[in-house]
Amino acid sequence: MGCTRNGRVAFITNVLEPDFIPNAKSRGDLPVRFLESLKSPIEFAKELAKEEEEYNGYNLVLADVCSKIMVYVSNRPKSEPVCVQVVSPGLHVLTNARLDTPWHKAQVLGKSLKEMLRSNGGKEIAAKEMVEKLMGNRVKAEKDRLPNTGCDSDWEHKLSSIFVEMDTKLGVFGTRSTEALAVKTDGEVCFYEKYLEEGVWKEHSVQYHLNV
Repeated sequence: MGCTRNGRVAFITNVLEPDFIPNAKSRGDLPVRFLESLKSPIEFAKELAKEEEEYNGYNLVLADVCSKIMVYVSNRPKSEPVCVQVVSPGLHVLTNARLDTPWHKAQVLGKSLKEMLRSNGGKEIAAKEMVEKLMGNRVKAEKDRLPNTGCDSDWEHKLSSIFVEMDTKLGVFGTRSTEALAVKTDGEVCFYEKYLEEGVWKEHSVQYHLNV
């Protein structure tokens, strides 16, 4: 996830799938490419669609806050053309599947955010508060509500909570970073991140005004 002082925002998730391209290009470069470019979200998305086979599965969101345009891009499923979709105003949730796919964690998070907004009566909610109250949920989905991604069902069950933490043969696997980005109507941007570094949870926050 990244943002710039001129109002460009981009973030990406991988697509949960059993197969992957071993020599594929890094999906993590895609948000950076957009943030460094001068192309609009739509222009960049259409350009990226030509490179669909060079990357493993991804969900990418590109936004220009100043022009109020947000675009969702995904190169999965493989059997379909690259998805380039203008995101409508409102509340959306993105997991490791298509935008707004009703996975357990997506439904729980969407419901919790709606309740937080409603109970706050229209007042501002701090980015840190959103992270602390929404993103630490460890409740997993019932086995009969798991998605069928082709991956092992036990693995899917362990990944079905908003906050993921599990022991593996290679060590602990799970959530290592959570961010919240808020932009006020006056152009003030608030970015908050809680991240794990060498076994210790740390915090980082930045505030700035859009250069527009």
